[in-house]
Amino acid sequence: MCCLLNSENSNGNERENRKGPVNINFILFLFGRVVSDTGTSIQMMIMPLYIIDAGGTAATVGVFSFLSLMPALLVYPFAGVIGDRRNRKIIMVVTDFVNAGAILGLALLSNWGVMRLSFLLIVQVVISLMNGLFEPATRGMLPQLVKKEELTRHNSIVASTRSASILLGPVIGALLYASFGVTLVFVANGVSFMISGISEMIIRYTHIKQEAPDGPKGMLNDLFEGVRFVLQNKLIRKLSFFLLVSYFVIQPIFSVILPLFFKKSLSFSDAHYGYLQTIIILGALIGSVMVGYLFGKEVRMSKPLVMGSSILLSSMFIFSILLFPKSLYIFGNDSTIYFILLASILCMFSAGSMFISIPVQSFIQQATPNEYMSRVFSLVNMISRGGIPFGALMYGTILERAEMHWTMLITTVLMIFAMTMLLISLSRSYSDR
Repeated sequence: MCCLLNSENSNGNERENRKGPVNINFILFLFGRVVSDTGTSIQMMIMPLYIIDAGGTAATVGVFSFLSLMPALLVYPFAGVIGDRRNRKIIMVVTDFVNAGAILGLALLSNWGVMRLSFLLIVQVVISLMNGLFEPATRGMLPQLVKKEELTRHNSIVASTRSASILLGPVIGALLYASFGVTLVFVANGVSFMISGISEMIIRYTHIKQEAPDGPKGMLNDLFEGVRFVLQNKLIRKLSFFLLVSYFVIQPIFSVILPLFFKKSLSFSDAHYGYLQTIIILGALIGSVMVGYLFGKEVRMSKPLVMGSSILLSSMFIFSILLFPKSLYIFGNDSTIYFILLASILCMFSAGSMFISIPVQSFIQQATPNEYMSRVFSLVNMISRGGIPFGALMYGTILERAEMHWTMLITTVLMIFAMTMLLISLSRSYSDR
């Protein structure tokens, strides 16, 4: 615990770390994220398989997925208040250790032969709540560890390593589960959270204490202050809406349209679907690296946003064309050339989304004062990610009544119009500054 107490270091130490040739604080921050993201990826990839093997149903898998997201969304607003009031480093360390304890508890239950799916679902609620507390704190902490003008480059590095972790995790998870069973999967994830927490404890970080009234009323006042800040800042408000539209429309394409299309219209094996998922993650990794390389020190968002929107919308349009029966007739629904085309477009699709999300995140970090940082990111995350389940519901409802290819094409046309209007609006907001 002595390292936690050292979080009240002087501003001089923090500035020295940021100015030096090697930013030790950022390396420790990044190492913790890489390790825990890899562990999480290992477990999350295996859980649907384990649930079915343990006697669960598709409904159980759906409940597990729901519990992986919804508790975090519910706690986000108050997590932002806590992240601005309390030491962000301590929040990160504590949540990592709680996750480690809960997951290692599952490993013990599994090793003793008393594991139940109900225990897994309960622990998943705990993990989701801890992630809801962790995310605003870590987003708020990063701008205090790196130079302001290098936020885009460092956000790109974080996104790249996260994509690499997600890419690596399923491979390790499959090997562990096939060779040793679910117990070692739990152990790997639990230990990853412990290592992450220890890494975060070593970070030199200065917590700027804020005077704020305690109790429920004080918490609510802080929450409403954060809401007012987001609503009164034109650019952040528009960027939040931009992200909401993107998550609402784009994310369910990967989780609803793609699997339905793959199962109903194509004749490839399940292994090919796994290859597509890998290529999608690889696209995110490539996009993250390219954003850092091309726009690492870009102050304005306009260039990466225009490029990202162009890549995203053009890939959406080509993807919608590939869904048409005529395309399947021309190329064949089980041909190598069709699979290569589909994989290439999905890779480009995923890369384009990184050209949007990373610069937007960097700008919000630059435009938000430290005392509002966690609240703003908690609200932005709640707004944007909250669109995912509703978008999935919308697609599911529409696809019950409409053809998939026409649905995708009409959605693409609407997205072209919406993104063009948003980019024009953002450009005007920049001009007014």
